[in-house]
Amino acid sequence: MQAQGFALSGARGGGTNAAMSQARILRFYLDPGLKRSAEDGRHNFITQVADVVRGAGFRVEFKPSTATERMKSATRRGYSMFHMDEPYHERALTMRRVYHYPFWAIEQSARRWEWRVARARFDPGQVDRDAADKFARYWRKRLFGKAAPVEAGGFVYVPLQGRLSVQRSFQTCTPLEMVEQTLARTDTRPVIAALHPGETHAPNEIAALERLCADHPRLELRTGGMEGLLPACDMVVTQNSAAAFNGFFFDKPAILFGRVDFHHIAANVADLGVEGAFDAIVGARPDFAGYIWWFWQVMAINAGRPEAPEKIAKAMREAGWPV
Repeated sequence: MQAQGFALSGARGGGTNAAMSQARILRFYLDPGLKRSAEDGRHNFITQVADVVRGAGFRVEFKPSTATERMKSATRRGYSMFHMDEPYHERALTMRRVYHYPFWAIEQSARRWEWRVARARFDPGQVDRDAADKFARYWRKRLFGKAAPVEAGGFVYVPLQGRLSVQRSFQTCTPLEMVEQTLARTDTRPVIAALHPGETHAPNEIAALERLCADHPRLELRTGGMEGLLPACDMVVTQNSAAAFNGFFFDKPAILFGRVDFHHIAANVADLGVEGAFDAIVGARPDFAGYIWWFWQVMAINAGRPEAPEKIAKAMREAGWPV
């Protein structure tokens, strides 16, 4: 199994020597609600990060996460912790929730496909079987409660994200092209494409999806509905939606058209090509429970566990911070 590192490779730009000469100040750059919660000590993970650095002799400050403030961070003495934003200088890191609380990562990149876990190798042979099975059962019940029974409903679930007609740098094609490719490679099964309820799409993008529905009667367009669709679908096809990760709790295989951190047990179009990915998923039965345990309990920082402070410190030390 991979060593239990939790986010970071070596520091950028000779960061260790530079770090030692910096003032022991850590500034968090946070949006208003998160900033209030952190200042009041009500955010468990941020409080633990602050306690770790205070224990190493740091002073902690909380700043608003505006573009101007984040730009100023490069000229201020000390260190910077962003929330989801790109840590663009060598004394900055970013923290981000790993899909659900209380799991977090501290990274040198805001791009999930560059994270330590994305570059690590998942070895099913090193899984603690009993721990993994109990862990996956516990979190499925906690996250999804009394979800519908897991079954093979005979349809393909395609959770969509934003910018449907644009191919972004981490994608192998546009989301609209992904839907077309899915229709071309899923025989007669219905395909349910679900818009993200938090996204706003341009009228031309919705019109393009509606044209696809008119041309392909087995394509259905919905908004949201993940909790009901995951237990019943045959598979999840997406760019890199978190719905595919959630599908692992229901033993649902995934095809990914984009890069992401949870790619290890999915069929990746970037690696296999479209046809190869759809071929690979036939009969696929990866170790879903073992993977969830490894991804969260081994490779992420579980803020609800007593070892969280040491994992936080380890992530910072690997970036060259004097913690």
